[in-house]
Amino acid sequence: MLRSALLIALLLCSAGLVSAQPKAETVTSKGGVVVCVSPPAADVGLAILKEGGNAVDAAVATAFAMAVTWPEAGNIGGGGFMMVAAPGKAPTCFEYRETAPASAKVDLFADGKVTWLNHKAAGVPGTVRGLALAHKKYGKLEWKTVVAPAAELAEKGFVVNTALAGGLNRVLADPKTTNVAFKLTYGKPNGETWKGGDRLVLKDLGRTLRIIAEKGADAFYTGELAELLDKEMKAGGGLITKDDLAMYKANEREPIHTTFRGFDVYGPPPPSSGGVALAEMLNTLETFDLKAKDRWSPETSHLVIETMKRAFVDRARHLGDPDFTKIPVELTTKDYAKKLAQKIDTRKATPSADLAPEIKLNTESGSTTHFSVIDKDGLAVSNTYTLENSYGNRVVVRGAGYILNNEMTDFNPRPGFTGTTGEIGTKPNQIAPGKRMLSSMTPVIVLKDGKPYLVTGSPGGRTIINTVLSVVLNVLAFDMPVDEAVSAPRFHHQWLPDVTRFEGGKTHPELVMKLKALGHTLVEHRQGDAHSILIDPKTGVRTGAADKRLDGKAVGE
Repeated sequence: MLRSALLIALLLCSAGLVSAQPKAETVTSKGGVVVCVSPPAADVGLAILKEGGNAVDAAVATAFAMAVTWPEAGNIGGGGFMMVAAPGKAPTCFEYRETAPASAKVDLFADGKVTWLNHKAAGVPGTVRGLALAHKKYGKLEWKTVVAPAAELAEKGFVVNTALAGGLNRVLADPKTTNVAFKLTYGKPNGETWKGGDRLVLKDLGRTLRIIAEKGADAFYTGELAELLDKEMKAGGGLITKDDLAMYKANEREPIHTTFRGFDVYGPPPPSSGGVALAEMLNTLETFDLKAKDRWSPETSHLVIETMKRAFVDRARHLGDPDFTKIPVELTTKDYAKKLAQKIDTRKATPSADLAPEIKLNTESGSTTHFSVIDKDGLAVSNTYTLENSYGNRVVVRGAGYILNNEMTDFNPRPGFTGTTGEIGTKPNQIAPGKRMLSSMTPVIVLKDGKPYLVTGSPGGRTIINTVLSVVLNVLAFDMPVDEAVSAPRFHHQWLPDVTRFEGGKTHPELVMKLKALGHTLVEHRQGDAHSILIDPKTGVRTGAADKRLDGKAVGE
């Protein structure tokens, strides 16, 4: 989880395992483009485009395929956000965040006995209903047509590449992975480790996907599949019931919108914190002349880090499920950003504890995936969805074959306890029945003169917002080509702990030295996986950039 991520970063750095960022893989096309972490899923999305589907059809097909081919985060047992920009229409957001079961209590995690590997950590899954809602409004092809390729991949099997093999081997070897169904589903029959070129067959998942393809999204939330999840919950002491499933609803919400240097930037609204935080940071940084200094100057980097701190303070203070929490509208305004900018000391770092004196600090001491799609007609999709931790809670629903999320851990675990190491306990994101936990997912679509210009997003827990900020700034403020924007090193500061992550310590040692002189504490750690598309407004050429920090493929018509 994120509370241990900084310790991991320090270990990686001391072991010399952190290296320069790999160069993004690109594809150019005047037709449709799909970019995602899983090559087989990217191929599925492209095939749907070639079959006459639009970007939403391809996105839905890609998402279901990734539930098969990228099981650490691709899912039908989790949730997420899909941004859609249709030609001639204002962008919209399909929100399918998980919800807390009706029996969930505010202090579920307070005593530490319920962990992220527990059945109780699972929220009510939203992915299937969310994808169906987007498809109902924008899809061209039949539902069955866009879901069936994923079912076939699971039923017939697919070739495991080295990235997936490494992930499977790691999680299967972890002594914390104790769920028998998980081991039976994802372990090799002979007990050997996975290697590139092996074939993975997921019969139960294939059958579940076939039912969803034939009977529609409701089949996941009622009937046989709901019975299987209900049975799994009872066997494992979980909280989700058939009533929770039947009552789940995905939403179409108005995105968060701001402008930056003549561009229109759209991101997801609460219960995602991503759109609000990104808008706040862009508005703040717009008040400075960023081009006056080099992209990697200490002056520019200091401003970016200090801006990140302030946005994450507001995230802790104010953000949560809008159906339960009143969120100040001023957070995304230009006037508010100017006030924040005026309080940034350009000569030294502001201690994080000084930014929110009203929040009592105690001294006691995730895996997502993103993909981007655009079709030949300019319909653009930016989708981020997740199981939370890598492979969720590592529980496979017996008979149904899919992995459950552990998204309940995205609520603030101990009411009233905010720790200096990163645990937040403020009220807006405390557990309540039916409530949607706060998310950092930040799928973004940037428009230029009303047309898609940049489609981007990333996995990475709380680091997601700052990864997206980095890519957006690289393109909009510093005019980087999209492959360079995606490959460039990234900063992350989340208010607490008062530490800045930076991927570029080895390539920018002088910058690190100068930032430390300004009072910043830095550690080095790989961050994000930002599969992006840039559209040239003059030529119409689309450049898809697959971020190769994990794996990925960019394909075009």
